[in-house]
Amino acid sequence: MSQAALRETAEVSKAWPFEEARKLIARIERTGQKSVLFETGYGPSGLPHIGTFGEVARTTMVRHAFRVLTDDKIETRLVAFSDDMDGLRKTPDNIPNRELIQANLGKPLTEVPDPFGEYDSFAAHNNARLRGFLDSFGFDYEFASSTAYYKSGRFDAALLHMLKRFDAVQQIMLPSLREERAATYSPFLPIHPRTRIVMQAPLIGLDAEKGTIRWRDPATDEEFETPVTGGHCKLQWKPDWAMRWYALGVDYEMAGKDLIDSVKLSSQIVRALGATPPDGFNYELFLDEKGQKISKSKGNGLTIDEWLTYASPESLSLFMFQKPSAAKRLYFDVIPRTVDDYLGFLETYPHQEWRERLGNPVWHIHSGAPPAAETLEHGADGQTTVSFAMLLNLAAVANSDNPAVLWGFLRRYAPSATPQTHPRLDKLVHYAVAYFRDFVAPKKRYRPADAVERDALQAVSAKLAALRPQTTAEDIQHALYDIARPIPRYQDLDAKGATPERPGVSSAFFAMLYAVLLGEERGPRFGSFVALYGIDETRTLIAKALAGALVAA
Repeated sequence: MSQAALRETAEVSKAWPFEEARKLIARIERTGQKSVLFETGYGPSGLPHIGTFGEVARTTMVRHAFRVLTDDKIETRLVAFSDDMDGLRKTPDNIPNRELIQANLGKPLTEVPDPFGEYDSFAAHNNARLRGFLDSFGFDYEFASSTAYYKSGRFDAALLHMLKRFDAVQQIMLPSLREERAATYSPFLPIHPRTRIVMQAPLIGLDAEKGTIRWRDPATDEEFETPVTGGHCKLQWKPDWAMRWYALGVDYEMAGKDLIDSVKLSSQIVRALGATPPDGFNYELFLDEKGQKISKSKGNGLTIDEWLTYASPESLSLFMFQKPSAAKRLYFDVIPRTVDDYLGFLETYPHQEWRERLGNPVWHIHSGAPPAAETLEHGADGQTTVSFAMLLNLAAVANSDNPAVLWGFLRRYAPSATPQTHPRLDKLVHYAVAYFRDFVAPKKRYRPADAVERDALQAVSAKLAALRPQTTAEDIQHALYDIARPIPRYQDLDAKGATPERPGVSSAFFAMLYAVLLGEERGPRFGSFVALYGIDETRTLIAKALAGALVAA
């Protein structure tokens, strides 16, 4: 597809990254600017987390969409900004040498010692983790340190300008504060010249021409005059956010819905400084399995390390791509479905028209170049994609978390397949056995078959015995339908095309197969499972179930 045709298709795409990118197109058409700056923010008082990944991944998707819409003629940059000059407010629970941190509370994070003893400061340690974190996903970004920008003078002009607009900033901020805090609030926070504490002290004066503020140490009653430039002072975070947008000329930054009011206030401050706030959107926050908001202090969320123990970064990117403005539950049970959704989108992509491709999440996840799906070759079945759910069922029937056992099934089905020829499938196998070990195996509950189910299972076994070993998964599935169709319990007259003479088959039939044979509530198409697991092996499994061996085990 030519670049021009790609751009024309992108211009009408309804995928949300293109909708966001079109807002930026309108922005540059108004301003005539020749470059666009994207920004994401990070607070280094803790390690990077799943929200950090989500914000950078989503911003990267918008950036790529923008580049396509502009034929890459407008320079774009993504800055990952670390607010490492913030004062450390409390000692994290998950670090060593907590007493070392406790003794340095209130100081800028870049002046707090590293409790791990590896870097010059706590901020340097967490910033290094952030950069390693982003690099591991291959993000294209520039790292920026708040401390470095303040101390180098990069923010000096903006800080002096804000000092001159002090009253305007106060008029914006004070109505948003409680009366008690508003009485002493100042957007400027001086760094104490001796204790190095970021001071929350009311101002007793300012000199916009000299670029200084005067304040009193509440502990000693001593007065100080501090320059707002050169890293001697920093801003409260909402004015700081606004100042950064103003100083750097940020064009796009997204934020969580919990920051909507903050975005509005910071945007008002930018306008008071005489500039235009960035475009962006507010994404919804994640919920836990009970529908409660995820909180780091509650520890009720799913960490990025936990996700990546059981699934690929690409599946996590899919989770971030889908419905960013809707609240989504983020817990372990969503992983298998998300992985298989990703595999499904990847398999579908080559067969779609370009308009559909640009709405396919894998186009955005892989910046326009998704890899080909890895498939297994199997006789009349042709090319087959192995799902995460299928691997979980194979692990369940083998009751094994050994990757070699699953590869034994896969190689019998497709003898030419190996971990070397199918590296992404091999990773999927390892993810699946880890997930099986930790989440499936502890919950496996076989149940005995009742009289109707025993008759159905015996019919399934007899039907399988009549099939050739190389019967396709689709033919096995149709054979299963033919077995269930005459059984009143499993008839579905509401199914599409169903008639009294030829009723449809309800999902209850397949739910029974998984519950009795695998100890599971659900699974992939059972015909595909039989084809991969083996016809004779499935008959042996049925015999064990009917003999009560599975329930006993």
